[in-house]
Parts: sequence; C-alpha cells; structure tokens
Amino acid sequence: MNNLLAENGIKTLEERKYSMELVGKINGYINGVVWGWPMIILLMATHVYLTIITKGIQIKSITKGIKLSVAKDPDAEGEVSQFAALTTALASTIGTGNIIGVGTAIFIGGPGAVLWCWLTGVFGIATKYAESLIAVKYRVKTPDGRMQGGAMYALERGLKLKWLGILFALFGGLASFGIGNATQVNAIATVANENFNIPKWPVGLVLAAVTALVIFGGIKAISSVCEKLVPFMAIFYVLGCLIILGMNYDFIIPAIGVICKSAFFEVKSIAGGLVGSGIMLAMRYGVARGLFSNESGLGSAPLVASAARTRNPVRQALVSSTGTFWDTVVVCLMTGLVLVTTIMKNPDINMDGIANGGVMTSKAFQQIPVFGPIILTVGIITFAYSTILGWSYYGERCVEYLLGKKALIPYRALYVLLVGFAPIISLTLIWDIADTLNGLMAIPNVIAMLLLSGVIMKETNKYINNLDLQDDTPVPVVEK
Repeated sequence: MNNLLAENGIKTLEERKYSMELVGKINGYINGVVWGWPMIILLMATHVYLTIITKGIQIKSITKGIKLSVAKDPDAEGEVSQFAALTTALASTIGTGNIIGVGTAIFIGGPGAVLWCWLTGVFGIATKYAESLIAVKYRVKTPDGRMQGGAMYALERGLKLKWLGILFALFGGLASFGIGNATQVNAIATVANENFNIPKWPVGLVLAAVTALVIFGGIKAISSVCEKLVPFMAIFYVLGCLIILGMNYDFIIPAIGVICKSAFFEVKSIAGGLVGSGIMLAMRYGVARGLFSNESGLGSAPLVASAARTRNPVRQALVSSTGTFWDTVVVCLMTGLVLVTTIMKNPDINMDGIANGGVMTSKAFQQIPVFGPIILTVGIITFAYSTILGWSYYGERCVEYLLGKKALIPYRALYVLLVGFAPIISLTLIWDIADTLNGLMAIPNVIAMLLLSGVIMKETNKYINNLDLQDDTPVPVVEK
C-alpha cells in the first residue's frame, strides 16, 4: 500500500511538473508572438506619433506637469486629489520592474536593453499623456458618486467599440493578478528569505493580511497609503543609487558608451563581464521591461487618473505623464547605470552564475558596506507592496466594468488569497505570463489612442495654454 501511494505521489508530481512545463511552452509561444517585432514597432511608433501630434508634450510634462501634480483643484469633480492619483499610479509603476526587471533585461538582452528601456520612457511620456487624456475625457460618474474611466470607456463612448473595451477590461483584470500581485509578492518573499532567512509562506500570510486592511477601504484608503509611501520609497532608493554611482564614478562614462553601442550594434564581448546579446534581444527586453516598469501604452495608470479631481482632461493628463518621467527616465536609468558600472568595475563577477536580475542588483548594492543590502531590501519591499495596492484598484475597475459593483468583494477576496499563495509559485513563469498579459492589454489601449488622436490634438490645443480653463462639458452620470 505504501509503495502504491508513493508511486501515485511521484506520478502526481510528474503530472504537475508536465502541466507547468506545458503552460510555460504555450505562454512562451504566445509571448513570442505578442512581443515580436510587430508589437515593438507598434509601441515605439505610437510613442513617436503621439510625441509629434502633441508637439513634444514631454517638455510641458516636466515644466508644467510636475507643478500641477502638487496643486489643488478642490472645486473640480473627482474622488481624490491629482497628487493622490499620481502617487497611486506611481505606486503601481515603481515596483520590481525598476529593480529586478532592469537587471533581467540586462541579463537576457545585454546592456543595450538599458537604452531601449530609457527611450521607451522618454517617448512614452507622450503616450501616458494621451491615454490619460482620453480616460478623463470619457470618464463617467456612478450613481453613488464614484468616478470611473479608462481605455474601456474611451473605446465604448468615444469609438462605440464596446467589445474592444470588454477585451481591455478582461486583459486588465487578469493582468492585475500577475504584474500587480504574484510577481510583487514573490519578490518580497524572496528578499525576506535571502536576507533574513524567513520562510516564504509566512511572508505571504502577513502580506495578505496588511493588503486586505487597505484594499477593502477602496480608492481613498489606497491613495492615502500611497501618498505617504511613494515619496519615501523613491527618495530612499535613489539615494542608494547615487551612493553607488559615486563609488563607481570612473565607470559612468564608459558604461554609457557600452549601453549605447550594444543597443544598436552586434557586440559579442564587452569588457567587465558584460556580453552583448544582439540588437533584437536588447530591443525586445528593453522595450518589454520599459513597458512593465512605466506602463506607458498599457492603459493602467489612466484607470486611477480618472478618479482625480481635475477641471479638464489636459491638467490630469500632464500630471499623469510625469509618472513615466520619474519611473523610467530617472529611476530605471539610475538602476541600469548602477548595474552596468558595477559589472564593469568588478569583471570577476560571473555573469553565467547570475540566475536573475534580483541577484545582479543584490551584488551591486553589496558595494555599500552594511547599509547596501538594507537599502535594497527596503526598496524592493516598499516598491513591491505599493504595486500590490495600486494594481488592486486597477483590477477592481476592470472587474466592475465587466461584472458590475457586485463583483468587487469577491475580486478583493481572490486578490488577497493570491497574495497569500504567491510566494510558492514559480517566479519565472509568472514574469513570462505578466509580459504576455501586458502586451495583450496594450493592444486595445493603443487602438483607442490612435483612433482618438484627433480628440487628443483638439483637447490639447483647447487647454494647453490655459490650464485653468473650466471644462464646459458636464461629467455624464451612469444610469442604474
């Protein structure tokens, strides 16, 4: 009997392993199609096109958007302040993609991936502006006074393509469990285990409890936590990066040269343990991790931008676009420079022995005596936890669009349940599935922006030179 049970147990384990491998292969094929040249060209072309039609909105984003992000607009319709909406969006975007994601991109795509990640951020500012503008433009107010918007409402109300809005909401709802939940929880559990020898499963239980305390309070509770957490975690992490770059100052200029060279040319071997992985891999993983990090084109940040108190769409669109600037143009670039300069400074680092971006980043922060690992640990935990909170709201908006308000409590319960189980799930498969869902989510969102580009130009021209102008169009009320 014992032998029979043992044989059945082995068979069950083998079947599970085979099932996981099969899921991985299927997702790998879909991921290869979704993140092939067509998607890369579509995203980059959209970034450039929107930059052109908005007349380089990146400049206004930095000169006006940052100032507007801390301005108050109390008389405007909305649930939370513009700053609260921005920090909630930043909570979602400044996550493990800025730390582990950049390292993974360098490991697989070579140092050239850093430049493609950064370029995705620079041009992606225009895309974040455009997707936020149409989200606020076509947002609605529910009977109980809550503001809702996003690509699904822009597709439904602006283009009469509700079926495409449903697809976006479906992909967004599923993505919240991957990009916003499992990957982040797994990262926290791994860091806690490697640095403090804490078993992974208790970490999941604790995270599930503290997540439930916040997300069941809705957008006001989530934004309240993010307003306090995001500035602290960003400044704390950036200071750590600046210290390392100061220690590696002799390698900053050479690192920039290596990054630029390997982004556009086939480089087989680079000094300092770095190896070029080819233009296609550098471009693919740079763009993919850039999108994973700043989410420009993904359509996620507009879901919370629509809840902001703002008197016209352009004001909030400018505020939202600053998120991409902080996330990728600043934080991801600093992470990339930290990693590349560290490897060039320490050529004895065995790249073949680095299993993932997290290990690579850990080696970089170990250069700071005593406090380096602490800075990285606190950074990953706070970045990842804030992402869990922000994406829970994104998922709620998508689920409510599909199934109505009655689905919110079951969704929150399922979201919290996954937080508890995520530490014991394979991280590699989660990252791959998250990449796939990102691409699928981006497609209907990009279609909305391109087909509504005329509206984007019209609204920009109407408000850009008078950002205090009141919008004459009343916010529509959704009927029961």
